[in-house]
Amino acid sequence: MADLVKRNHWVIRLTHWVNVVAIVVMAGRGMRIFNAHPAFARPGEHFALNPWEGHSIPDWLTFGGWLGGARHWHFAMMWLLVANALLYLGFLFVHGEWRDIAPRRGDVRDAVEMIKFYLFVRRDHPAQGKHNALQKSAYFAMPVLGVIIVLSGIAIWKPVTLGFVTVLFVNYKWARFVHFAAMALLLLLSVVHVFMVFAVDPYSLRSIITGWYNRAKTPEARNARPVYHLSGPGRSR
Repeated sequence: MADLVKRNHWVIRLTHWVNVVAIVVMAGRGMRIFNAHPAFARPGEHFALNPWEGHSIPDWLTFGGWLGGARHWHFAMMWLLVANALLYLGFLFVHGEWRDIAPRRGDVRDAVEMIKFYLFVRRDHPAQGKHNALQKSAYFAMPVLGVIIVLSGIAIWKPVTLGFVTVLFVNYKWARFVHFAAMALLLLLSVVHVFMVFAVDPYSLRSIITGWYNRAKTPEARNARPVYHLSGPGRSR
């Protein structure tokens, strides 16, 4: 019991799971909206950055068959996501936990050392705090992507009324492309995040549910590499 520490405040846990629900619903509904016009260019034009221009996203990845309903749910989740993000960021700054994810001098070097460890070039797990350098990079990138997604979403929602937002992305076409590209990157980071939780630090799942974490089970203490450490007892070498 001495190794158990309170790692995640209830606000962090609440906002984490609200994010999960909001992002999943928004992504599914957003892909349904995209399928109404599965292209970024106007008819007759070519958009080189999208090799699948004109091809719809598979229906099994989308939510809802009614375009109007998909739009309503998408915008409802947008406001939930914004409110949730404000609560999360406000908590980080008030409680000083922003320091856990803020970039620091030496993070690039530490990230390289983590990659070397994962590739079996380095023998021992690099020293880390609450998060390693690769995690910090991802956790810092996610809110940044969130801001880009919300702003580009507003730009394509009200391109005339809120034209001053649309021009931040040049025009409607580019705002739409940035919106979907940023969301795709956020989903990719989320998939990698979930994979790494189960492959490297499955004990952290407890901390995002109950708040408690066992310091004796950290990746550093177990010298844990993705998946490899699960194949046998003891520390992976």
